Amino acid sequence: MTIKEIAQLAGVSSAAVSRYLNGGYISEEKKDQIRKVIEETGYQPSAQARILRTKKACLVGVVVPKINSETISRVTAGIEQVLSRRGYQMLLASTDNDPVKEITYLKLFESYPVDGIVLIGTVITGDHRKFLKNAKVPVVVVGQYTKYANCIYHDDHGAGKAMGKLVAARLKSPSAGSADTAPSGSKYGKAAYIGVTKEDKAVGIAREDGFRSGLKAEGIELEPEYIRTADFTMDAGYRAAMDLLESKDDIRIISCATDTIAAGAIEALLAHRRKEIPQSAVGSATRMQYILDHSEIQVTGFGDNQFLKAVTGGIPTVHFGYKTSGIRGAELLLDVIERGEKIPIEMKLGFRLVE
Repeated sequence: MTIKEIAQLAGVSSAAVSRYLNGGYISEEKKDQIRKVIEETGYQPSAQARILRTKKACLVGVVVPKINSETISRVTAGIEQVLSRRGYQMLLASTDNDPVKEITYLKLFESYPVDGIVLIGTVITGDHRKFLKNAKVPVVVVGQYTKYANCIYHDDHGAGKAMGKLVAARLKSPSAGSADTAPSGSKYGKAAYIGVTKEDKAVGIAREDGFRSGLKAEGIELEPEYIRTADFTMDAGYRAAMDLLESKDDIRIISCATDTIAAGAIEALLAHRRKEIPQSAVGSATRMQYILDHSEIQVTGFGDNQFLKAVTGGIPTVHFGYKTSGIRGAELLLDVIERGEKIPIEMKLGFRLVE
């Protein structure tokens, strides 16, 4: 149907229907007449016509590394909250942590009629920098610092340092590998760390460097042979932790770059000491909580994953404002789209240590 046909059915002018659809002034009587016809006919304004008229599609492309992640769902929930409130819709593209796919989707959205793009970043490669410098639509990067676009990122170094200090304090406590329980020749038990690729500047570098700095501030070194690297998966965390447990017998705390990796590390503790755990606990939904309660080895993470908290009773972790980053990122993008804001914005969000 056309605006003219809607106007004829409602008994008003085409101009009145146009003002109604675009939020202009119209009397309540005419507004009710037009609304009734639109509801009865199921009329939808032509997106193509709107784009030609307003030069805006009211669409935002969002590129995410994966969709089966509590972290990403919190970020996208924040983005959607802002977009829907301001009359925009979200087009979502998942890359399965593949940087090449990220570039492909960024270029696809750029050529598609979207008004702007939010990239939930994991790595910033040379191709990313080239795209961001030359992008034909506004882009906001969430989760990574970059000087080539407006960005919202977290204080990963500060969070890592806070966790490092907490781990150091627990190593020095009698319940976590003090001189009374540590293997002969060591003052305390050892801290191990499972990180991620250094291509990820936030999680792979800043978080690990901060953790190392926090330990060092308390007089403890993170030794190279106690470090492993994993993908952002539970399986990878399991394999890395098993490698550590099978090669070292003086580990008292395994710190992981994410809560998902930490979940894998907890399962590794279970597998490594299966004979010491009752079968009833091994096969139950509380097996993670049981192994943590009965193990001399503690596990820490980052992200404050609510599912992991439910099945473990909670591990030491760091809460980041992921939904807030989505909200701020979307608001920043729409400010650029609608008001043409030209001042570059770099926004660093804080964290909360969850003991």
